Amino acid sequence: MTGYGRGECSERGFKITVEVSSVNRKQSEIAVNLPRDLEVLEAQIRDEINRVVSRGRLTVRVSAHAAESASTSHINTTLARTYLRQLRALAKELKLTDEVTLDLLARAPGVLQPTAAIDEADQLWPATAKALKEALRVLIKMREREGAFLAKDLKARIATMRKGVARIAERAPGVAERYREQLLKRIKAAGVEAPSLEDERLIKEVVYFADRSDVTEELTRLESHFRQFDDCVKSTEPMGRTLDFLAQEMNREINTLGSKGNDAAISRDVVLLKAELEKFREQVQNVE
Repeated sequence: MTGYGRGECSERGFKITVEVSSVNRKQSEIAVNLPRDLEVLEAQIRDEINRVVSRGRLTVRVSAHAAESASTSHINTTLARTYLRQLRALAKELKLTDEVTLDLLARAPGVLQPTAAIDEADQLWPATAKALKEALRVLIKMREREGAFLAKDLKARIATMRKGVARIAERAPGVAERYREQLLKRIKAAGVEAPSLEDERLIKEVVYFADRSDVTEELTRLESHFRQFDDCVKSTEPMGRTLDFLAQEMNREINTLGSKGNDAAISRDVVLLKAELEKFREQVQNVE
């Protein structure tokens, strides 16, 4: 499921900003981008995300800046004097007449230092956790809105499939009788004397056909899967993988219906069921 969230928290002279974005993935994938000084926090960030998100590809970006209320930098006077002495000594040794300027000293490494420095990354974990929590809250809220639309679409797909299954259940009991009638018509059309209705060979053929074309079990299991879908919709737990499994099981039963139906009208409904199930399976991949 897609979504975006952003959170900020200022603490210990730093402002921590966390941005989290997600796109659809069948499994859970997390990519974390951290400043070098905060890289040790990656495992904790992943743990926090895994507690609330179970599916999708998430990209996390964390940045740390000195807070506006803090002075941005200070001058290391001792280090600047050391640079000055060494540079003047070097100029004298090389017999150079160039003067050591303030600009040159200011650009020397370490002369201008941030007032707020990250001594220990763990000290900034509370602020990072707060910013991450806020970003995830906004992300999940956006994903929940998308989930409501997905639930509506999936319910419509199941409703259509339920109607198709109901039509098949209504027509299935008469398949064997229609087969017997068609068999007698073909025998007559071939110019062969039609057997009586009590003929043992005719009865065996019809019974054998009825056994092969019986779809009672498949219809019962499909209805059970539909009820399980209803339970999933009511649940507040992540159900994406459960729905994915249900879609696989429904596909199995529908395929069996197609091979056992032996009826034109049933075959048309099986085609409809397959089309709706394919759309259902595509949408399920986006469900948390």
